[in-house]
Order: sequence, then structure tokens, then C-alpha cells
Amino acid sequence: MDERVKIYISKFPKDVQAKLKKLRKTIKESMPDSEENLSYGVPAFKQKGVLICYAAFKKHIGLYPGPQAIKKFKKQLSDYETSEGTIKFPLEKQIPYKLAKKIVEYCAKEKNNKRK
Repeated sequence: MDERVKIYISKFPKDVQAKLKKLRKTIKESMPDSEENLSYGVPAFKQKGVLICYAAFKKHIGLYPGPQAIKKFKKQLSDYETSEGTIKFPLEKQIPYKLAKKIVEYCAKEKNNKRK
């Protein structure tokens, strides 16, 4: 794990840290060749032009897959607040990690298809 990402995650309460670590692991497993760093001050993964960020806030954890992913998974995301490129997972609920994995895989696949 990138040292800056470790520091970022360590600033949150233990329960939030656990969710961030699991979301991080989910993204990393979906994009195994990605580079981890901080982008815009939050943890991010880059792989062949794909940028996926995630961040913790007072009441939610945000996942930032971009607008195409939000459109593609609109139905599955109906229980969550979304905006262009952003998904908000409330802290009091479990993050749907399987859905997050599908979203990240979709983003990586779409970017690879555009490069061909």
C-alpha cells in the first residue's frame, strides 16, 4: 500500500478504516496492474488511463468511477445517492463490495475497449 494512502486511511475511526481497506482491496483485485497513489488528495488507482478514486467523509464513503459507470449501473445503484461520476455509500450501511467490483471491472474494460 502506498505510504500516503496508509496515512490517509489512518486518520479515520477504526470502523471507517475497515471499510476503506476493504474497498481498496476490492479495487486492487479488480485492477491488479494498477498504480496506487493519491489524486486530488484522496486514494486513487490508475491503470492504462483509468482513474478510480475513493474517499471517506463524515457521513459516507465516496467511490468515483466516472459518469459512464453511474449510467451503466443506475438500476443497481438506486439505493444510493449518486451524481455525475460519484457514488455515496452511507457509513451506517454495508458497502456493496460485489457491486463495487463490477463497477471497477466495467471501468477498466471500457477504457481498454476504447484503446483498441
